[in-house]
Amino acid sequence: MSTLIHQRVEQARAGQNPTVLARLQSGWAVIGDVQILNGYCLLLPDPVVPTLNDLTLPARELFLREMTILGDAILAATGAARINYEILGNSDQALHAHVIPRYAAEPDEYRTGPVWFYDFSQAPRLNLSNPAHQALKSKIETALKARLIAPGEA
Repeated sequence: MSTLIHQRVEQARAGQNPTVLARLQSGWAVIGDVQILNGYCLLLPDPVVPTLNDLTLPARELFLREMTILGDAILAATGAARINYEILGNSDQALHAHVIPRYAAEPDEYRTGPVWFYDFSQAPRLNLSNPAHQALKSKIETALKARLIAPGEA
């Protein structure tokens, strides 16, 4: 099965995925194509598996730990109030984690609900030619790299 997740991981391996923030031990941290909320990112496993349950217990622990490290980096880079984490897999049946910054200034009708209540068709598309998007990506990359633990140091 080839999903968008599979395609993005292949692009990342080939150095052709401009959304890559960092190569992690469990996969690839990427900034989202749609910035529904400023700093929305994903963690894509490498190799791609259908679900979290298809990983060994140590691989699950690593994926989830690195998901939260990405969340820490997004908090530091954006000043968000909190991070929401979601692993769904209902549309693209390949493991991937959504790491979503949430802000105190969000409209009341959206702030307490899932991010999926927003109209994604109206959200800004990631444009790395836009200096603001490039700066956001750079801030998250820097914050993430500062938090990564080198293999063998955990």
